[in-house]
Amino acid sequence: MIFETHAHYDDEAFDEDREVLLATLQQQGIERVINVCAEVEHWNRTVELMEKYPFIYGAVGVHPDDVGSLNEKKIEEMKKICRHEKTVAVGEIGLDYYWDKEQHELQIFWFERQLQIAREEQLPFIIHSREAASDTLEAMKRMKAGDIGGVVHCFSYGKEMAREYLNMGLYLGIGGVVTFKNGRKLKEVVEYAPLEQLLLETDSPYLAPVPNRGKRNSSLNLPWVIQAIGEIKGISTEKVEEVTRENAYRVFHKCL
Repeated sequence: MIFETHAHYDDEAFDEDREVLLATLQQQGIERVINVCAEVEHWNRTVELMEKYPFIYGAVGVHPDDVGSLNEKKIEEMKKICRHEKTVAVGEIGLDYYWDKEQHELQIFWFERQLQIAREEQLPFIIHSREAASDTLEAMKRMKAGDIGGVVHCFSYGKEMAREYLNMGLYLGIGGVVTFKNGRKLKEVVEYAPLEQLLLETDSPYLAPVPNRGKRNSSLNLPWVIQAIGEIKGISTEKVEEVTRENAYRVFHKCL
């Protein structure tokens, strides 16, 4: 069985067929899904999903592109959702300098504030980091993030940065990019990193793997990611599925 650690089924891309799609996942070997909330307006949607579907769990947080909507009142709301029995992580949180929708200083402030919540609520974190490698790492070191635990989702940096996170005891989220022809850097990271520190994810509805690249993504595409990891590491797909599943339960312990 497959553990999907990062999807956005609250996204509008699933509005027309969400129930039909979600009803098929377990039949197709998807044992658990973590629905990751990225913006304040979608917190309630994530709660609704995890209360409706026994196999769906939730992560609550605010994406760096949306931190302008945050204040301490919202933080208190976030803490309450963290205490829901099926909220298993704080995320996705982090830094994104690609779009530059929010000032870097503001992103860093709310990133560290949300890491503090993860520590207080004893939950792992799910990190989003794009074009912000050094600032992300510096913030995580300041906050002693290795003591909190979590995953750097949709990992997009090279082996040197991977080494930093792996040495902190963190996990790397691997998704559809590992199947792309231009995904050489990620393939090198997957080859280098211990399988025991990798997690499977799709980031649905985004980043569908080859052969479905460019289409709406879903957890049903995870076998393509598993196959790619197996080929890179020279191991069976069964081994990839088994170990990444064990990893996910170790990180997201409330899913047990």
